[in-house]
Amino acid sequence: MAIVVQKYGGSSVADVEKLGRVADKVVAARRAGEDVVVVVSAMGKTTDQLLALAKQVDETPPRRELDMLLTTGERVSMALLSMAIQKRGVDAISFTGSQSGIITNDRHFDARIIEVRPHRIEDELARGKVVIVAGYQGMSYRREITTLGRGGSDTTAIALAAALGAARAEIYSDVDGVYSADPRVVPEARHLPELTYEQMQEMASVGAKVLNAQAVEFARRAGIAIHARSTFQPGRESVVRRAVDGGGTAVIGQKGIVRARVRDASALRDALAIASEYALPARDVSLESEGATMVLATSLAPDWAATRARLEREVPGIAMESGLGAASIVGGAVSEALLDVIAALGRREIVARGVVQNATRISALVREDDVDRAVQTLHEEIVAKE
Repeated sequence: MAIVVQKYGGSSVADVEKLGRVADKVVAARRAGEDVVVVVSAMGKTTDQLLALAKQVDETPPRRELDMLLTTGERVSMALLSMAIQKRGVDAISFTGSQSGIITNDRHFDARIIEVRPHRIEDELARGKVVIVAGYQGMSYRREITTLGRGGSDTTAIALAAALGAARAEIYSDVDGVYSADPRVVPEARHLPELTYEQMQEMASVGAKVLNAQAVEFARRAGIAIHARSTFQPGRESVVRRAVDGGGTAVIGQKGIVRARVRDASALRDALAIASEYALPARDVSLESEGATMVLATSLAPDWAATRARLEREVPGIAMESGLGAASIVGGAVSEALLDVIAALGRREIVARGVVQNATRISALVREDDVDRAVQTLHEEIVAKE
């Protein structure tokens, strides 16, 4: 039978009632003749609550102990879902990330998967069982429990789909796929039924929350199609795969941006090394004769306060401009839209504090308070007119 990997986010399993509705969907897929592997996140806001609890004990808790604490959230979800599925007459078994064979590097709180050995999963599928896997976690080659960082359950699902040779991966959340903008900011945003891996990965890198960028990269390398769907409102989906017709254009807003300036290449190298050590991706890096700049999305930092303190302490002359956000257009003919972006923002008296362009994206830095208005402007004047 074909293998399908389903991933359900925290909002999909937020309480026992919702968890039961997920169990109904899983049972239906199994009875339709598919082998089903389910990856679950922690219920609702459990991870945030555990993190807050840890910070009541220690404002900067040790990362190893954080991993030991936070991984309990997914273990609760996986066990309860397995119970619910078995109650409905279908055999199921739950596994932690380490029991599932997810091997990571030796980093805590932001580990990366280096290998997947899904032998126990394959054995249980052969016995006719549904396998429930705790997302967001694995085990390092030193046999330490690790977590995969923000959006790590997506990465778990896609990595397992690749290792198992799954027919597809289904990512379920509270939205029915990808839109041309956040519908909460732009109510008239269009649903995008198809996207390429490259477009989705670029969107995720600048703040789109539907899918995790690392997960999309796993899917691209393995050629696994990702189906982004709503858990409880079936009907539409967005499919991310290698070749699509068009794919559409989207505008994404991201708040919590800091632009860091350093004086030379040596300082830039030090700053990038520290950012990497703290699992904070840097983008739009520019090096010129008078210095260098880079953009940091602080919302992606596991601990921005500690990261900033380390940068200021160890990178001489670094200056950080905070209170910024970004509005980014991804996809479509962005090579022809740079001047249009600048003009559109200017007409609405939104000051662009910097604009960068690459082959698939244009990003404008603006005041954080102007991000939503910038997204609305660019969608109305550029994206909606395509």
